[in-house]
Amino acid sequence: MTTIDYAKTALVVIDLQPGIADRPTLAPHAGETVVQNARQLIEDFEAHQGFVVLVNVGVTDGQDQLTPNLGERTPDYRQPSPLLNTRLLAEIANYKNAHQITKRQWGAFYGTDLDLQLRRRGIETIVLCGISTNIGVESTARDAFEHNYHQIFIEDAMTASTAIEHQHSLQYIFPRMGQVMSTTTFLEKV
Repeated sequence: MTTIDYAKTALVVIDLQPGIADRPTLAPHAGETVVQNARQLIEDFEAHQGFVVLVNVGVTDGQDQLTPNLGERTPDYRQPSPLLNTRLLAEIANYKNAHQITKRQWGAFYGTDLDLQLRRRGIETIVLCGISTNIGVESTARDAFEHNYHQIFIEDAMTASTAIEHQHSLQYIFPRMGQVMSTTTFLEKV
């Protein structure tokens, strides 16, 4: 049985913004399902005075984003464009105590104050959710692991471009770094 110490646990929500969460091709969970489950988690953290971090991705002029050399291959993901709507979805944007971070790459640690804000609050455990499971969430999780945070991954509050990508992270990557559970299981604190 897992007990959640909200004084030492933060919820980190990745990239729930227009152009990402409203894509019709997300799998295995629709964006609206992920947003609904993330809202439940945010409300739970707020009710327990827990720390909530809402992360969005954005670029200003295109010069501040990564540009990997992929050779002849066309990338199977879309780089954020300067036209990407970086505001958070209205369903999650108005929580008064949430800390907001804009990242310029996949993970939420590099180039942001995420680690600083977590350490100042004595956070030891991160609950992760958002889009995309195998990109933004997994990149953040890998950095969190290297920063020695305990982690909980909320399976039905994240999704990817394909069910295979989502499942790969859940089956092979996340169990090496923390616990995987559903929104319901987390909210029941089991």
